[in-house]
Amino acid sequence: MTTQNAIDWPEKYLPGTGDNFVSNEVIVQGLTAARVWHFLVDTSEWEGYYNNVADISFPQGGGPQLTDDQVFSFGTFGFPPLDAHVVEFQAPADGVPGRLSWTAKQDGKPEERLDVLHAWLVEDLPGGRVRILTQETQIGEPAAALANERPNPMLNGHQAWLDGLVSAAAK
Repeated sequence: MTTQNAIDWPEKYLPGTGDNFVSNEVIVQGLTAARVWHFLVDTSEWEGYYNNVADISFPQGGGPQLTDDQVFSFGTFGFPPLDAHVVEFQAPADGVPGRLSWTAKQDGKPEERLDVLHAWLVEDLPGGRVRILTQETQIGEPAAALANERPNPMLNGHQAWLDGLVSAAAK
């Protein structure tokens, strides 16, 4: 029996305890975790394969490569650029999955406040396959509103991100 790795969740963002949670996953053959990782952590690539992201910036310098403890901002799902902070960064290695997580926040009135943890896991599997898992927990009134929309924009948006990531890495 094979056991798959999972996202490491801080208690505050534990799936099912926030206002919105989605999980998307793909397993594809012919790619490596290292190849996928490049397109995931290089934010200059994002807009080339994912149309739901804009206005990426690094207000404290650095970038476009995400690194541990990196501060950046970006717009998505119609929100103004969110203040983001990389809280987990582990590049994939032999037998070790790549792990990337960031928090993203929007301040303001209660109906505007948003607090998010977006996590990624990228791992090589036997048989020349790679598994990409992305999950997100959102807290706040805008998150609750998104969770009630049908079709679910976050679920579909993250699937588009995965599909674009795979397509970019396959070129």
